[in-house]
Amino acid sequence: MKVSDNAVVTLDFTVSNADGEVLDTTDNKQPLEYLHGTGFLVSGLETQLAGKAAGDEFDVTLTPDQAYGDYDDTLVQSVPGELFDGMEVSEGDTFVAETDDGQRPVTILEVAEEYVKVDGNHPLAGMTLCFKGVVREVREATEEELAHGHVHGEHDHDHSGGCCDHHH
Repeated sequence: MKVSDNAVVTLDFTVSNADGEVLDTTDNKQPLEYLHGTGFLVSGLETQLAGKAAGDEFDVTLTPDQAYGDYDDTLVQSVPGELFDGMEVSEGDTFVAETDDGQRPVTILEVAEEYVKVDGNHPLAGMTLCFKGVVREVREATEEELAHGHVHGEHDHDHSGGCCDHHH
């Protein structure tokens, strides 16, 4: 079976920047498993993986527009310090902020008395990224995975009971 929309794909990969510095890798970790065609991976990588089969290797260099987008200066803002009252924040911290566009990862650039300067760009925005790896497995998604829009691995959450129970 080949990688296509609604296939569950298992990857081993390493991603590095243009200088060859490794940013993330599955080495010594669980391989990455994802549902193809749902936008889980950056668009350029999904495009490159389409049509590959188990055992196929990939070595893809993506420009920012194929990965996490160009760096956007307008996403750097100073916000009133009182928004962080009671929170320990320091430079380099990242957190998820609720914005008008939904949840965004935000990095703190500077902490001053009156304000905190934050950067709403993805940490890898503006970077050319190199993804290298191998497709370990490709299988069809189950109906449940398609309904939920993500993979259910062996160690995954239980959908019975709790907030996600759809039986009325």
